Amino acid sequence: MYPNSELILNADGSIYHLHLKPEHVAPLVLTVGDPERVGEVSKHFDKIESRTAHREFVAHTGELRGQRVMCLSTGIGTDNIDIVLTELDALVNIDLQKREPKAELTALNIVRIGTSGSIQEAVGVDSFVVSAFGAGLDNLMHFYEATQTGDEMMLADGLVDYLEKTNQDLMLLPYVFSADKKLLESFDNQHFTQGVTVTAPGFYAPQGRILRGRVAEPKLLSSLNKFTHRRVTLTNFDMETAGIYGMARLLGHRAVSVSAILANRITNEFSQQPDKTVERLIETTLNILMP
Repeated sequence: MYPNSELILNADGSIYHLHLKPEHVAPLVLTVGDPERVGEVSKHFDKIESRTAHREFVAHTGELRGQRVMCLSTGIGTDNIDIVLTELDALVNIDLQKREPKAELTALNIVRIGTSGSIQEAVGVDSFVVSAFGAGLDNLMHFYEATQTGDEMMLADGLVDYLEKTNQDLMLLPYVFSADKKLLESFDNQHFTQGVTVTAPGFYAPQGRILRGRVAEPKLLSSLNKFTHRRVTLTNFDMETAGIYGMARLLGHRAVSVSAILANRITNEFSQQPDKTVERLIETTLNILMP
């Protein structure tokens, strides 16, 4: 039995941070970082049955083409992913009244619809990436014991060795998790470049941006751009994908992350139509998931 201090519920029975109840969670969960983007997704729903909002966590649950679906904002960063994935799992896999795991567990389909910056010149602004792998430069998954595949461990080890040689002033221990194979296959078409997404613990120095603050390793971006492992290169930066993949693996859910490329960090370009590009990604994703 989980004590009150560990599984925290609000007075109305909702889970602590998300302010959601089990009936709000749909089998398909679309996550976005920006709370305002939830409405941009749910405007495509045929109907909306519930809307909740607390802090940066906004959720709209409804139906599209006969399928129940929820769009949930996570806010920015894998610290928020720890909260969101854990509380989503609790809502479907813990009996909140008994405070015990359910005998039969539910696996959610979790699809991140996000924005990103390209690390490769060939991955252009306004294009789409689907993340076959997420490589975390943060430390979230070092606090958990999640089973990794051989391919994931080899990619992580290769990245660790490479960064130790090329960025000696940084202490990094990347972890790697992959997308759910079936969900990933759904996005195997002409609209998406399949790649490896680097999940950073910040937007500026952790992604190699240099403004006024002195950075420990000014060569980080160029190093990541040049990394190869068994013909695999790093495709793009974000701040959530690796955490989503790791937490989904740990908790028994299925996840995939798709991104609109708004910046190319190698050519120093930024999209002139970011809203249109994100809208195209939303529409394309919904059409793939619910044809």
